[in-house]
Amino acid sequence: MQSPLHVAIIMAGNGRWATQRGLPRSAGHQAGARTVRRIVRTAPGLGIRTLTLYAFSSDNWQRPAAEVATLMRIFRTYLAAETATCVERGVRLAVIGRRDRLPLPLLETIVAAERATRGGTALDLRVAVDYSAQDAIVGAAARAARQAGAALTRESFAWLLDETIHAGTAPPPVDLLIRTGGERRLSDFLLWEAAAAKLVFSPTLWPDFQPSDLRDAVGEYRARERRLGGVTQAAS
Repeated sequence: MQSPLHVAIIMAGNGRWATQRGLPRSAGHQAGARTVRRIVRTAPGLGIRTLTLYAFSSDNWQRPAAEVATLMRIFRTYLAAETATCVERGVRLAVIGRRDRLPLPLLETIVAAERATRGGTALDLRVAVDYSAQDAIVGAAARAARQAGAALTRESFAWLLDETIHAGTAPPPVDLLIRTGGERRLSDFLLWEAAAAKLVFSPTLWPDFQPSDLRDAVGEYRARERRLGGVTQAAS
């Protein structure tokens, strides 16, 4: 029996997709949201138990204010529109990252969506918004420092990390990390959680990423041997 997977995706290429078509960047972000729907529907059937999507990094606040405002509206619209479907499909939603800089209407929608979907067992869907792995690690280290005298292990630090990013529950480590759009970098995403992950860099821009692309990446992961602690074994 194959073990359930934690797959993380850096959804890159929305802006370039729009520019190539002579469209405003907002059209690329809207197309990217449609891709999210397809991938979320596909994931459980591929043995994915946890899916973490990188939607908005802490560095993205440096983008033009109009684009940031559009992204925040798209996030809110997506969450509001998809909550009922998530409940129906057994998808538990969590938004990870900072929350103190998010617009209040978006924050209220996040809280409502998380509350409504908390009983989901088919898929843990985690969406990273205003997220920075380095900031999260620093925040977890600060929490650990305040717990003077407490033994610190990888497991206990992982819990502190999840508290820092409002994850709710500690997910398993990332097995497979996919980045679309052709670039080969991690962009400050899940640096702790993906320490042993297999990396797949796809040239496909995110709006064009299909369920078949996800299926191919998971198949490649399943087929490849993983070297763990110096011992080679087939991926379970």
